[in-house]
Amino acid sequence: MDRMSRRGFLGTAGMAAGMGAVLPALGAGTAGAQTGETAIAVEKNVVFGKGGEMDLKLDIYKPPAGTEKRMATIHVHGGGFTGGSKDTLSERILPFARRGYVAVAAQYRLAGQAKWPSQIDDVKSAIRWTRANAAMLGINPDRIAIVGYSAGGLLALNAAGLQDPPVAACAAFYAVTDEPSPILPEGLDAAARRATTPATNISARFAPTVLFHGVADTTVPIESSQKFFQMLREAKVTTELHTYAGAPHIFDQVPAFAAASALMFDLFVDRYVLNPRPFLPPRRG
Repeated sequence: MDRMSRRGFLGTAGMAAGMGAVLPALGAGTAGAQTGETAIAVEKNVVFGKGGEMDLKLDIYKPPAGTEKRMATIHVHGGGFTGGSKDTLSERILPFARRGYVAVAAQYRLAGQAKWPSQIDDVKSAIRWTRANAAMLGINPDRIAIVGYSAGGLLALNAAGLQDPPVAACAAFYAVTDEPSPILPEGLDAAARRATTPATNISARFAPTVLFHGVADTTVPIESSQKFFQMLREAKVTTELHTYAGAPHIFDQVPAFAAASALMFDLFVDRYVLNPRPFLPPRRG
């Protein structure tokens, strides 16, 4: 983690610490992100909880009519725990919405606004809000996935290992998997620091998880995902790792890579969440 911290980029996202309050879903601005057959309705800045005195907000991307999977994906942005916002995820979220998911981009408190465990508490609040508003969102409350980017991937992986509240699946893009040092309080001992890492929560009950990473990533080296993938395998967790030759950090800012990753996520979720089935090769003859 120290090496990654020096590079100056960890992505995170979080939610209202210890709150878990469910707030009304309406009253925010609504706009159309697309038109015609690919129309995606976007509702911006919906308040989902409180972080201290700060309202925490999310954006909702509703899929085109006729494509709905009745499942939500909650997206957690990157930015080094010191920057970034939900607004940076718009183009990366759209491919998920086009595939029928209600895609939610959630705000969280940054390092200068709150220390750990506020960030993971905020993530829990977003999950609870999404589940409590399942009817309004048009989803099954038991079908919520968490998707994180860079240090936001660290938070997503932490959430995937928790059972309160549980998630149905996880996707982590170029995830930081070591200590989230920029948001840790001063004076924590080694054991307390390790408790902030997603590896602490790995068990057979870990949510099915798919990892994405660029082979040429020099901000969060690919070994971060490779090591975590191996830990999940050893714990008998359903998992996949997809790597992209020549791709750097935040490779999914390129639309073709964002679309390809959403496709692989869709196939993974279909096989292990929506329509569980074993892998069966085609019959010869």
